[in-house]
Formats: sequence, structure tokens, C-alpha cells
Amino acid sequence: MNNNRIEIYTDGSCHTQARIGAWAALILLGDKREILTGVENDTTHNRMELLSVIKAIEFVSKYKPAAGLRIYTDSQYVCTLPDRLPRLHQSAFRTKKGTLIQNADLLKVFLDLTEKQDVEWVKVKAHQRDGSQQASHNRFVDKLSRKLVREKTK
Repeated sequence: MNNNRIEIYTDGSCHTQARIGAWAALILLGDKREILTGVENDTTHNRMELLSVIKAIEFVSKYKPAAGLRIYTDSQYVCTLPDRLPRLHQSAFRTKKGTLIQNADLLKVFLDLTEKQDVEWVKVKAHQRDGSQQASHNRFVDKLSRKLVREKTK
């Protein structure tokens, strides 16, 4: 395991009835902390989870393209994507009926970005309060994305 990896904590949130979502990413670059956020309309929870990872990798790629990444997420959807991507790519991101799968646009970007990076995926338990730095960072991005959704849906 490369201990010199850039650590990234990601989360997304969505108000399912209003279809308003937000995403947040915390990027730890040595002693620097970068916080990225965004709000989207007409969206889903999975899109917000994906966008948080995509935006974080895009940001880091501009500055340290060769550095390994350790991405922490509580999203089962995101964590299982690396194993599913070859099959999705082979099917051209289409269902057996020939229609595009949900989030195909973001999945293509995700595939392109993750193929160019050395990424270690870490699945974290959501809302954990064990006192660890990992749990603290995960709760931070969770609270931030939910706060953005609340502000947007007022």
C-alpha cells in the first residue's frame, strides 16, 4: 500500500422528491485541505455520489496527475463500480434492451478518469462516530452535502 497517496473523502446527497442534490469532496494534499462542492437540479443520489468522486479526481489531476489516490466513500454504488466497469464498457453502457443505463454519461467520465489513476478504494461505514480521523472526514463531507441540499430546497 502506498502511504504517499492523496486522500479524498467524498459524499453526495439528494432530496428525492425535489430531485435537488449536492456533492462534497475533501482532498488532503499533504498539509493542505481542499474542499469542493456542487449543487445540481433534476438529479439522483447516485449521480451526486459519482460527481463527488469525478470532481475530486479532476481537481487532483490538474496538480498531481501521477500521485496515487485513496478515495473514501460510503457509497456501495461507487465502491463496486471499478469491478463492474469492464462489463459496462463492453456493453457500451447499454442494457440488454439496448437503452443507455442510468448515469451512463457520468460512468464514462468515471471510467476515463479512474483508468488514468492509481486508485485505492476504501468503503467506509456511513455516519460512523468512532473518533477516528477517517470517520470525522467522512461525517464532514456528509454533513456538508446534506446542508447544501437543505439550503437549496428551502
